Amino acid sequence: MVQWDYEKTLKLAEKYRLPFVKSRLTKNINQAIKAAGSIGYPVVLKAFSSKIIHKTDVGAVRINIRDEGELKNAYEEIIRSVKKKAKGAKIEGIAVQRMELGNELIIGVKKDRQFGNVIMLGLGGIFVEVLKDVSFRVVPITKKDASEMIKELKSYSILAGARGKKGVNFDSLINLLLKISDMAEKEEDKIEELDLNPVLVNENTSIIVDMRVIG
Repeated sequence: MVQWDYEKTLKLAEKYRLPFVKSRLTKNINQAIKAAGSIGYPVVLKAFSSKIIHKTDVGAVRINIRDEGELKNAYEEIIRSVKKKAKGAKIEGIAVQRMELGNELIIGVKKDRQFGNVIMLGLGGIFVEVLKDVSFRVVPITKKDASEMIKELKSYSILAGARGKKGVNFDSLINLLLKISDMAEKEEDKIEELDLNPVLVNENTSIIVDMRVIG
C-alpha cells in the first residue's frame, strides 16, 4: 500500500465532485507567487510528499500568509523544515490554498475485516487523537445515518451554535458524508484507507482542506 500523490488524489476528489479547497500545486517560488495572486490572499502553503503522513509534524504547513513577502519566507521555511525533519522525503510540490475558516472535523474510511468499509466522523485538526470525539457507521450510509453520526459527537452542541454563535451548515456536511460513502463503495478495490483532515465546516459550507488516500 502506498499514499497517492497530490494529482491522483485531486482527480479522485474531482471525479466525485467533492468540495475541495481552491488549490494549486507549485514547483517553485515563482509559480507559488503567481498562484497566490490568482487565488487571493490570505493563503496557506502545504508541502506534499508520499513519504509524509502528518504534515504539521514536519513543519510542512504555513497558514494565514498575507502577502508576497510572507509567502517567500514561508516557502523557504517549509523546504528547510521538511529536509531536516523528513529526511529522504521527496517534495512533489508545495500547494497554495485559499485560507478558509470553520470548525475542524475529520472524515475517514478504513477497511474492517468483519464489516468491510467503515466511515468515521470526528472532531478534527490536532484534537482528533487527544479528545477522540468520533462516530462510526458501516458503508454505505443513508442520510439518516449521516445525521445521526453528527448528533452523536460530543462536540455537536458547538457545531449547532453554542453561546449565540451561528451553527454550521449541517446539510452540506451530510451531503459530504454521503459522497464519501459512495466513493468508498465504488472505489473499494483501489482505496484501502481515506483520511480527510481537516474538513472545515461553517455556516455556509463544508470544504475539504487536506485529503490523504492510501491504496
